[in-house]
Amino acid sequence: MELKTIIVEDEANSREILKNYLTKYCKDVKIEGEAASIQEGIELIDRHELDLVFLDVEMPFGNAFDLLEQVPDRTFETVFVTAYNHYAMDALNNHAAYYLMKPINIDELVKAVAYVGEIKKKEAALNDQILQPVIKNVKGKITLPQQDGFQVLDVADIVFCRADDNYTEIHLESKKILVSKTLKYFEDALSEFPFARIHKSYLVNVNEIVKYKKGKGGSVIVSNGKELMVSASKKKDLLAYF
Repeated sequence: MELKTIIVEDEANSREILKNYLTKYCKDVKIEGEAASIQEGIELIDRHELDLVFLDVEMPFGNAFDLLEQVPDRTFETVFVTAYNHYAMDALNNHAAYYLMKPINIDELVKAVAYVGEIKKKEAALNDQILQPVIKNVKGKITLPQQDGFQVLDVADIVFCRADDNYTEIHLESKKILVSKTLKYFEDALSEFPFARIHKSYLVNVNEIVKYKKGKGGSVIVSNGKELMVSASKKKDLLAYF
């Protein structure tokens, strides 16, 4: 699958090195342009329908995160390229697909491109389609601890779970139940069933997902109409269910 990309990097030498590596080692990448500043990068993004943007973190008159703030509805994946490792958490919070350190390691670059390629292939197949999960079996029950005892619930009735500090909201088709357990507790308790951790705040019943939408990290629509964000780090695992 061809990946249309641009390189946003203020240092000409760094742009040239990355471009040469991509041309030589990543045959599926088509470089649509280069930018030496945030503004030039935004102009290229506006002109092209991109799959991937290689983005240096520190640039004159701003940084990579300033650029991303100006493209709120992006559908491309982002690979950060930087000489500084202290931006890793910010990159994760901005749904980066990969984080490359300078000087660029060719093997890591190839892995980054392959990772994005797999995501894009799956997205192209699933985007705006009615989804049919590979795994159907959700038979079983789970016990929900409550102040006055416990409640037994059919696992199949759970649409998704949402973290609320040390509590978890269990969302059913038309109501929700608040339980004094963490989301990690339910992730472990439901590990034998097709539930996917799609975000730090969401654990979703894969059989209740009806649509996938591209975006920063993507999002899913579940059977009760709710739209749930998918973090970039969880996207590949989620798409593997379909």
